[in-house]
Amino acid sequence: MALDPTGKDRPRPQRPGLRVAAIASRFHGDLTGAMLASARAELLAGGISAADFHTLWVPGSCELPLVAKRVARSGAVDVVLCFGLVLKGETRHDIVVADATASGIMRASLDTDTPILFGVLTCETLTQARDRALSVDDGGKEDKGREVGRAALEMMEALDAVGRLSETGTTP
Repeated sequence: MALDPTGKDRPRPQRPGLRVAAIASRFHGDLTGAMLASARAELLAGGISAADFHTLWVPGSCELPLVAKRVARSGAVDVVLCFGLVLKGETRHDIVVADATASGIMRASLDTDTPILFGVLTCETLTQARDRALSVDDGGKEDKGREVGRAALEMMEALDAVGRLSETGTTP
């Protein structure tokens, strides 16, 4: 049997005790909030406690990197999730915002040695955004929030494997 590189057939990792901060943009808050809720549900199904899931809101996507970096540096959480939505407009504004946000989130993750997951949608239309942001039950097609929640569980599993590798020279 071939391995599924997408991981969709893998059992959900269980991470009781994992401390999570989710930061969402208020701009298009109906969709970023839906992604946040879906990620939260996935993480709770992965064994985290509701008390260990913290939510913060920022005005827009450009504000995500700074807050993510501050939260990661605080040591209060193990992983940070960022949710935003950048829609294409008539100017290049969407490209500038999306690039700055992606670069800032990546830099924050590397600077703090903390997984900071990128749940910022960059869509051509609001219809595309809804398809990606909403769960199937809510009329969406892709449920990116759930994917980000699952990715957080898998990142912690991968980092644990790196820790075991450095301690013992082997991974499971």
